[in-house]
This record gives sequence, structure tokens and C-alpha cells, in this order.
Amino acid sequence: MHTTASRLVGAAWRRSRYSGKQGNCVELAAVAGQVAVRNSRFPDDAALLLTRDELGAFLSDVRAGRFDDLLEGA
Repeated sequence: MHTTASRLVGAAWRRSRYSGKQGNCVELAAVAGQVAVRNSRFPDDAALLLTRDELGAFLSDVRAGRFDDLLEGA
């Protein structure tokens, strides 16, 4: 599901401590039992809403290297 980040009033957005200062980070916020994800370059634009289970499955796949092929040629 998605919404606009500007509609998530009061969301406490955070990013990885490893993020650079270029302003091109993925930010996350806990909102109403879900996790919102947005692009820090466009803080009021689209936000993806994930359940905690969906985010957990995604992070598990990242840790397992299931997306490493997307880095080829980057």
C-alpha cells in the first residue's frame, strides 16, 4: 500500500547511520502498526507502507544476498 509522506503527520523518520549527506537516503518510520518507507530527496512525496512482517521478509532476503545481482554493473 502507498500514500504520500506528507499525510503521515508526526511520523519520526529515520535513516541508517551509514547514510551519506547527499540527501539520497531511504528513510523509515513506524506508523500505526506499519512501517513507512520514503525517499529523503522527496520528503512529502510517495511513501510505501509495509507491515512489519513484509519488512522483516525483505530484510531477511537482503541479508541472505538475494538482491546482490542488482548490484552488478552499478
